[in-house]
Amino acid sequence: MTQLDSATRGTGAAPPRPGTSPAAVKRVRLFGPVHWTKFWICGGAALALLLGTWWTLVALQLVNPFFLPAPASVWSGGIEMWRSGQLTTDTLASVQRITVGFLISTAIALPIGLFMGTIAWVEASLEPIIDFIRYMPAVAFVPLTIVWFGVGEGQKYSIIFIGTFFQQVLMVMDNVKRTPREYLQVGETLGLSSTKLLQRIVLPASAPAIWDTIRITLGWAWTWLVVAELVAAPDGLGQRIMVSQRYFDTDRIFFLIMLIGVIGLVLDQFLKFIGKRLFPWASAEGV
Repeated sequence: MTQLDSATRGTGAAPPRPGTSPAAVKRVRLFGPVHWTKFWICGGAALALLLGTWWTLVALQLVNPFFLPAPASVWSGGIEMWRSGQLTTDTLASVQRITVGFLISTAIALPIGLFMGTIAWVEASLEPIIDFIRYMPAVAFVPLTIVWFGVGEGQKYSIIFIGTFFQQVLMVMDNVKRTPREYLQVGETLGLSSTKLLQRIVLPASAPAIWDTIRITLGWAWTWLVVAELVAAPDGLGQRIMVSQRYFDTDRIFFLIMLIGVIGLVLDQFLKFIGKRLFPWASAEGV
């Protein structure tokens, strides 16, 4: 009997597989894939914990209901808005604005970021300007966009554009520049032209990261949409939040904020699902 057998016999633990050390058996796998069932179980447990904490704080009257309304009151406020038709109208208006504004930003940012990541003089020419503008707070442009575009839909699109475009360009540029040098060297050895290198190596290698950039910046676009709708908007979820704030309807404010979170979660998971189908070579097993 080996020393390892003696150590595990009394505890009832199974000995490690041949070729593995005891330390390797207990090692937690970092950056490993998670099966989708475990993913949703963990997410559901975290959500249940959050809702339970919320309900407990309200039930024990540890927080003033004016500042933290009860879950039942929040739900009732949302049902009232839905029955009146306000919720449907505002949600559709916000989705339409986010779709148009984000598509415009993405359609322009992708080619610019691609060229900045592959052509040095384009990067040198544009990066200082983009870096300069991206540090300007988009919310400060709200009064200017009203002057430039009025209070119509163009003003809302412009705020979404300003808030997402410059970040998208730089992130796409970084995605492209992370293309492994070894891939490019192989292409050059095979005599591929610059256009072929871009089409056959750079784009396929960077496409999964670019897709993640689109998915992440979509969340930022929702933030700027709400900011745009807080001022001079006839409808939309942001405008409804502002109206509720005037009447101190904190239950409706909570419901609208949570609704935006739910919409964002659904879109994020949908884009993840599409990304795994578009780029199976970049997808890990599981999630």
